Amino acid sequence: MRRATMYDHRRLGRELDLFDTDPLMGAGLPYWLPDGAIVRHELEEYVRGVERAAGYRHVYSPVLGKRELYEVSGHWSHYSDDMFPPMRLGGEEVVLRPSLCPHHALIYRSRSHSYRELPLRMAEVGGMYRAELSGVLGGLTRVRSIQLNDAHVFCTPDQAVEEARDALRLIRRAYADLGIRAARFRLSLPGEGGKYVAGEELWERATGMLREVLDADGVPYEAVAGEAAFYGPKIDVQVVDSAGREATLSTVQIDFHQPERFGLWYVGADGARHRPVMVHRSVIGSVERAVAQLVEEHGGAFPVWLAPVQLVVLPVAEEQRAEAEALVRRALALGLRVESVGPEGGSLGARIRGARLVPYQAVIGAREAGGGQVAVRLRDGRRVGVMSGEELLRRVGERVAARGGALWEGGA
Repeated sequence: MRRATMYDHRRLGRELDLFDTDPLMGAGLPYWLPDGAIVRHELEEYVRGVERAAGYRHVYSPVLGKRELYEVSGHWSHYSDDMFPPMRLGGEEVVLRPSLCPHHALIYRSRSHSYRELPLRMAEVGGMYRAELSGVLGGLTRVRSIQLNDAHVFCTPDQAVEEARDALRLIRRAYADLGIRAARFRLSLPGEGGKYVAGEELWERATGMLREVLDADGVPYEAVAGEAAFYGPKIDVQVVDSAGREATLSTVQIDFHQPERFGLWYVGADGARHRPVMVHRSVIGSVERAVAQLVEEHGGAFPVWLAPVQLVVLPVAEEQRAEAEALVRRALALGLRVESVGPEGGSLGARIRGARLVPYQAVIGAREAGGGQVAVRLRDGRRVGVMSGEELLRRVGERVAARGGALWEGGA
C-alpha cells in the first residue's frame, strides 16, 4: 500500500503540475499543464519515430463522423452504449467518434491499391471520445476524451500474421524503451450474447492467427472469453497501476469484418479484386493512460528524454548568476529543457531537494565560476565530479539522444 500512496498518478500528477481538471470542463476531460504537455509531446514524437522506422505513414482524420459511418462499421449496432449521442447538423446526424478505424478504412478506400503496395501501414495519434459513466472515471486512466496512438495495417491474408507479429514486437520494444512493465498478455476472445458480429469461421481464423503470433515469439498468455472487440479477437497487453488495478494499454487485432463492411479491395497478381485484412495495432494505447502508467512506474522521475526539466542550474550565490544564465542559454540552444534557480529560491540544500526529480543538477559556486566549470549532481544523489559546462551539456545531450534509462554513461 505504501507504493500506492507514493506513486498514485492522480496525486503525483497534480503535485508535479502535469495535468488537472475543472468542473466547468467536465468530468473525465483533463487538461494538460505545460510540464505534462512536454511529457505528452515527447511520448507522441517517440512513437511517431518508431512507427516511421517500421514503415508506417501518418495521417490526420476528423473527430466527427456521420452516424451512417458507424452504422456501416458496426459500431452503432454493437457499441452505441459507449458513444456520445448524435448531434443534429442541418439535415444530418454527426457523432464524436469512438474509434479511428472507420476513418482509416475510408482513407484506404479513397484510392485504388495493388497487391504490390501492401502491406499499407497507416498510423495516427488522434482524438476519440467514449461516454464513460461518472463512477468509473479516474485521473488519466479512464477519461472521456482520448488521444489514441492508433494504426491500421491493410494487407493480404498471407501477410497478416507477420504484420501482427511485428506489431507485437514493436509494443515490447516500446515498453523496454519507456520502462513500462507488462503484467501479462491476454488473448481476448468473444463471449456469449449479441455484442459480437456474426461469422464463426472468420472469428476462428483470426483467433488462430493471433495464437500463431503469440506462440511464434514464445509469449505466455491467457485466453479470456468476453474481452474481444465486437469485430474480432485481439491480443491485449495488460498493465497494473499502483493500487493493483489491471487495465489494457496496448492491443493487436486481426479484423476480417470491417474490410467486408466497407467494401475494401486490392488488385491481386491475377488482376482480380481481393479483400484485404485489417490489422489494428496500438503501441502505447491512449496517451492519457500511457502517461499515467509512466508516472506510476517512475514515481515522477522520468527517463532523461521524457523529463519536463532535464537540467537545473544552481548558482550558490548572486555573484554566480551570470555564469548560470550563460549555461542556461547554451543548453537551450542545444534543445535541452533547463531552468536556473538562484538564491531567491532558498538555501542550496533546499533548492537541491526541490529539484529532486530533475535528472541533472549543475551547482556553480565561486570556485567553479572562476574556472568555467560546474559541480554535477544526479537526482539519485551521486556526485559525478566537476567539469566544464560544455562537457556536461555534451553528456546530457547524449543521454537524451540515447533514450535509455541510465543517467550517466556506463551507469544506472
